[in-house]
Amino acid sequence: MTEQQPPNWRDRMHEIIFEADTRAGKTFDVVLIVSIIASVVTVILESVVSIRAVFGPYLSMAEWFFTIVFTIEYLLRISCVGRPLRYATSFFGIVDLLAVIPTYASLLIPGSQSLIAIRTLRLLRTFRVFKLSAYLAEARVITTALAASSRKIGVFLSAVITIVIIIGTLMYVIEGEEHGFTSIPASIYWAIVTMTTVGYGDISPQTSLGKALASLVMIIGYGIIAVPTGIVTMEMNQAAKKTVSTQSCPQCAAEGHDHDATHCKYCGSPL
Repeated sequence: MTEQQPPNWRDRMHEIIFEADTRAGKTFDVVLIVSIIASVVTVILESVVSIRAVFGPYLSMAEWFFTIVFTIEYLLRISCVGRPLRYATSFFGIVDLLAVIPTYASLLIPGSQSLIAIRTLRLLRTFRVFKLSAYLAEARVITTALAASSRKIGVFLSAVITIVIIIGTLMYVIEGEEHGFTSIPASIYWAIVTMTTVGYGDISPQTSLGKALASLVMIIGYGIIAVPTGIVTMEMNQAAKKTVSTQSCPQCAAEGHDHDATHCKYCGSPL
């Protein structure tokens, strides 16, 4: 019987960075979450003029400190997976990259560091860190339902766009420029605002025929709002509610596998 070889540095690093089943992995993720929260709070405080006037230099140093830490963490994540490109183009891979770009971009575009608030998306890892598998399963149901209903919603939105263009054109003809409907695009804007029941009131019909058409658009709007909700709800009821584990693929870093899975469902690598 051959002895099992000890894990190499890449396997050990992957276990710490991507897994939450070990003490070291959970500690790493907890420290990471605290750092994410602290970095976002730093950016928020820096946007307040009175606070920036007093603590501006310190907040700027803290911002760069967190950015450097997250940059090193991103490079470590890339280096310890078997397929770096697959991880880099995954949802979390893109979020991790976007979390560090704003600070570097601020050297060329002042003020862009405020986009660091996108780091809050990284807090989605909280479900994995604290083993909230039930929430992972529910999240998968939602994403599955949205993916399954995308075509139906696409067809629905195409119909809505067509209706909005027709109604906007009719309102332009009925009301005309003297009543604020200065162009067909402006009338389409009014139709969208009215159909979605937002109703800013910056443009409103003045003629009887225009008001009648506006009333019809409002009624149609209530029905339109209910359609995509019904589509997604139906797909959610049909989505399989299987429990998922917190295990991460060592090759592509994908998560959301079934508890009894032995191979990654995305790249086929052994788990």
